[in-house]
Amino acid sequence: MRSRCNRQCLLLHRKCCFEQKINKITLKKWRNMPLIVITGLPRSGKSSRAKELEQYFTDNGKGPVHIVSEADCIARSGYGVKESFTDTTKEKQIRASLKSEAMKLLTKTSLVILDGTNYIKGYRYEIFCMSKNARTTQCTLHCAMTVEQRDARRNEIVQSVTTSGSDLDADTFDALCQRYEEPQDSSRWDRPLFTVYGEETLNLIQINSALYDQAPLPPNLATQNMPLSATNFLFELDKTTQTIIDQIASARKIGLDGPVEIPQAGMRAEVPSSMSVAQLNRHRRQFLNYVKMHTNVSSDISKIPAIFVQFLNTNTNGA
Repeated sequence: MRSRCNRQCLLLHRKCCFEQKINKITLKKWRNMPLIVITGLPRSGKSSRAKELEQYFTDNGKGPVHIVSEADCIARSGYGVKESFTDTTKEKQIRASLKSEAMKLLTKTSLVILDGTNYIKGYRYEIFCMSKNARTTQCTLHCAMTVEQRDARRNEIVQSVTTSGSDLDADTFDALCQRYEEPQDSSRWDRPLFTVYGEETLNLIQINSALYDQAPLPPNLATQNMPLSATNFLFELDKTTQTIIDQIASARKIGLDGPVEIPQAGMRAEVPSSMSVAQLNRHRRQFLNYVKMHTNVSSDISKIPAIFVQFLNTNTNGA
């Protein structure tokens, strides 16, 4: 009996030691893939801070550093700044594109800076869940403005509209001020939170410590992708491809005739603007049949959007 107890204790000890080693390996494996979420109103200095962070971490050997810029995303979409914040459909597309690009760039050796207004706390929570799922560390940088600074920026906007025809007008700026949900240190998705006003000095050492000296939060069931059964895969396959067709159709309805950004695919659907929804759905059915017949295409549903968009781009060329 004593011998059996000793053997069980020894096995339990070995198991604990093994789990500790795995935890250390996991921490080391995932530590070098942090994310910085920059949030603030237009003209609060977000892009300047992003470049300052990029310079600091590059100089300190933490590169490569990738800046995912809201301004660049808006420029690529072909929308104006004003309509990107006043048209709900376009605003959602911009947010989805930003999140998708940030997700693609999160790797073991990259630091990602998400440079945008990020003014909706629910959206920041989505980014937080993405970080947990990727086992990354994350912090939030709030580029804040005093009332005086905000009034000064508004006056600059009024003048720039008058003199240079700036796309951001005072009404849109005022609306964003009303809608802006400031990050709170009490909210776990905003922590750790660093707030900086105007020309204040950014505490780069503390930001570095928050990203590289802390363990990432473990993913929970809500943020993990569960393996799909064959039945679920076919259901998700159908739903995923239909969503992409709907995105293309929505873009055509609002007058976007060029390539359509498909955030979940990380690429653009370059289908002719003259192609009807019925024709697109015919190509979708062909794709579904192809995947069902060729089970080696992909059993990973996350790869399906990119494969389907490539399929559309290839098979609708010249249509």
